[in-house]
Amino acid sequence: MNEVTLPDLGFTWNEAIDMLKSTGVDLGLNVLTAIVIFYAGRWVINIVMRGLRTVLQKQQIDKTLETFVCNLVRIVLLVFVIVAAISALGIQTTSFIAVLGAAGLAVGLALQGSLSNFASGVLIVLFRPYKVGDFVEAAGISGSVEEVQILTTVLKTGDNKRVIVPNSQIMDSIITNYSANDTRRVDMVIGVSYSDDLDKVRQTLKELVAAEDRILDEPACTIAVSELGDSSVNFVVRPWVATADYWGVMFDMTEAVKKRFDEEGISFPFPQRDVHVYNASAEA
Repeated sequence: MNEVTLPDLGFTWNEAIDMLKSTGVDLGLNVLTAIVIFYAGRWVINIVMRGLRTVLQKQQIDKTLETFVCNLVRIVLLVFVIVAAISALGIQTTSFIAVLGAAGLAVGLALQGSLSNFASGVLIVLFRPYKVGDFVEAAGISGSVEEVQILTTVLKTGDNKRVIVPNSQIMDSIITNYSANDTRRVDMVIGVSYSDDLDKVRQTLKELVAAEDRILDEPACTIAVSELGDSSVNFVVRPWVATADYWGVMFDMTEAVKKRFDEEGISFPFPQRDVHVYNASAEA
C-alpha cells in the first residue's frame, strides 16, 4: 500500500487540530455571547418599556399616543441590541451599518411620502395639537379624532363617515381644535324690525339667556346692536357655555328666541322687493 505524502503546510496536524479547536471554541463563545446579549437586551427593553408606560400613564397621555411612543422606542432599542449582538459575533458593524444606511437611503427615496407622514406623526405626538376624542378641522375635514396612527389620523365626521387623513397633510394645514378649551362662545345674530322697541328686544334676550341653565355666568353674555342692516336691526347674542353644550345651546336658544318673540309681538323682518308691472299696450 502506497503512503500518501501530504504537502508541507508549515505546521503539524496536531497543531492544525489545536487551531481548529481554538477557533471553534472562540466561535462558540462569540455565538453564546451574542445570544446572551440579544436575550438580555430584550429583557432590559421590556423593563424599560414597562417604566415608560408607567410614566406616560401618570402623565395621562392618550392611549393611542402612548402606544405610538412605546412602539417607536421599542424599535429603536431593539436595533441597538441587534447591532451589539452582531458585533459580539466578531462581524465588523461599521460595514454592516454602512450597508444598512445605504439600504435605508434607497428605501427612504422610494417612500418619501410615507416618511413624511411618519415624521408628521412624530410631530403630532410631540406637540399634541389634538388627541383622541377631540373635534377638529384639519386638511379640509371636520370630525372627531378616533385614532392617531403612525402614518395617518382617523376622523369620524358628523354624519358618521370614517375619513383617513395622511399626517403630513394635517401638519401642512391649519388645525382648528374645537375641543381644546373647556368653554366656547356661542355667536348668534338676531334680526328685528326697525319698528320694534330695541329696549324691549334687549330685555327679552336677557331673560332668555338667564333662563338657560347651561349658559355660564362668567364670562358675561354680550347682547348688543351690531348692525343696522338693509331690512333689519341686528343684535348679537354671545353667551359662553361648556364646550360639550355648544350645539345644544345653539339649537335650543334659536328655537326659544323664535317662540318668545312671537309671544312678545317682536317681528323677524325679511327682505322684500316691490315689483311694478307696466302695461305696454295701454301706454301706447
